[in-house]
Amino acid sequence: MNRLGDGRSTVKVLLPLVFFMCVSPIGPASRSLAEVAGSGSAGSHRVVDAVPDSSMAQILADLGGEPLALAEAIAVALEQATAARIAAAELAAARGAVRSEQGAFDPELFGEAQWSGADTPSTSPFLGVDVLETEQQDIAAGIRMSLPLGTELTASLNTARQTTNSAFDLLSPKHETAGALSLRQPLLKGFGPSANEDLAYARQNYEAAHERYAGALLAVRTAVEAVYWELYTAERDYAVARLIRDRAEAFLDEAKLRAQAGLVGPNQVANARVFLAEQEQVVLDREEQLDRISDRLVTLLGQRPQGGLLRYRPLDEPPGEFPAIDQDALVAVALRDNHDLLALTRGVEALRARERAARWNRLPTLDVYGSLGGTGLSGTPRPVVFPGSTDTLRTTISGGFGDSWTQVRNRDYPSWNVGFVFALPIGNRGDSGEHERRRAEVLRAEQQLEAARRSLDEQVRAQHRELTRGSRRLEIAAMGVDASNEQVRIGLLEYKNGRTTAFEVVRLAADLAAAQQRYSRAMVRTARAAAELRRLTADWYPDHLEEE
Repeated sequence: MNRLGDGRSTVKVLLPLVFFMCVSPIGPASRSLAEVAGSGSAGSHRVVDAVPDSSMAQILADLGGEPLALAEAIAVALEQATAARIAAAELAAARGAVRSEQGAFDPELFGEAQWSGADTPSTSPFLGVDVLETEQQDIAAGIRMSLPLGTELTASLNTARQTTNSAFDLLSPKHETAGALSLRQPLLKGFGPSANEDLAYARQNYEAAHERYAGALLAVRTAVEAVYWELYTAERDYAVARLIRDRAEAFLDEAKLRAQAGLVGPNQVANARVFLAEQEQVVLDREEQLDRISDRLVTLLGQRPQGGLLRYRPLDEPPGEFPAIDQDALVAVALRDNHDLLALTRGVEALRARERAARWNRLPTLDVYGSLGGTGLSGTPRPVVFPGSTDTLRTTISGGFGDSWTQVRNRDYPSWNVGFVFALPIGNRGDSGEHERRRAEVLRAEQQLEAARRSLDEQVRAQHRELTRGSRRLEIAAMGVDASNEQVRIGLLEYKNGRTTAFEVVRLAADLAAAQQRYSRAMVRTARAAAELRRLTADWYPDHLEEE
């Protein structure tokens, strides 16, 4: 018979307490010792099946609280838990950082316009005026961008329109236009990894944040499940304490009646009173523990029970069966898929991107550059007549801005340049020191990653042992309940026949309560181990194992 498979078995296991306190020759609820003894010796499971659960069920029903299913609790927590929201905010920030660094490689339009004028006293007879008046309009526009290899590309167009009152200027207004396509390419420092290090670093950080977010969701789910099962156990511990307290009162009444009849001495009554006082304290402690665990669940869910209720009440029972697993295979999956480990791995890769950039930046600067372009000239021609002479000068140049732009586009007057820039810092301590620092950061992060791998291996194996030994642990706990129940049965027989004391019966009752609590904890312990394995293997266990 599978104790985990029967959802009410835990409740039934606790019920012999109802009888060991109620067996009395004068009480209306008396039951023959032979009947109790017979049920206790019929086998490890027959005791559970033979005991009615009305008293225990009534105590649990009287607890009150909002019923809550485990799936509902997990769903609410994933929406409301602060840890999940913090991880989501960090993921959004990392995504924004990637977009920000990608923007460094976006094309950029630029432009500039300027108007100026000046009146200058003439100092040359060739100007033909006493005061030279000029007005100029300068306009520059273009597009530029940087590439991940460090390449800088610029396409620009500059034009100037000038008017003057100089008598010897053949064009007024005059349009001068120049256009160029220029390139600058680092070959050593500033090349490749050092040009896009911020983007590479941001991308790895985003991947790490994504893994941390997924890990945070699993951690919230695991935490909710753990607290949920703790609440499940706390309810039953409280019910056990209440049941023992109620029977302690009945036991005290019976001891008083026996003392009045001369069957026991006053010390038996005193023992019963001490036991009742102790159980009253235990009930208060168990109720406080129940409220505290429910408040922990409230913290994870971000909301209190509705209708002014004080606490939540679990509806689900701990699962009874888990698939068989291979320890080494489970460790391999965890080392491959664990979100926290993958986040650390991405962090190492981010630091390696920084280190690669520093390795390039410690090299000398060697940039090549060049440009291709053209110029254009147009304007409104006017004749120039020299004083005292009939000679008139004219120019064949004419047109507006469009004509000068056509000359640039057709490269009627081409221009070009090419060159290189070289720089070698003497000593180069700055860039070399930065590379050394970043290399040390990578080594430190790699060791932290290795430590996390070893710790994960240890955790998976520990939870695996917890899970695989769960069935045996539960079986032993059930044996302890049956043995304690048999002790109580024998103790009641001896107490009825005057061969033992109330103190001994009280001690046996405490032992039975402890055994029953150990049984409840054994059930929950296995369920928590399964939830932790699910977190460590990135939700791979147990679904994938069931499919296989």
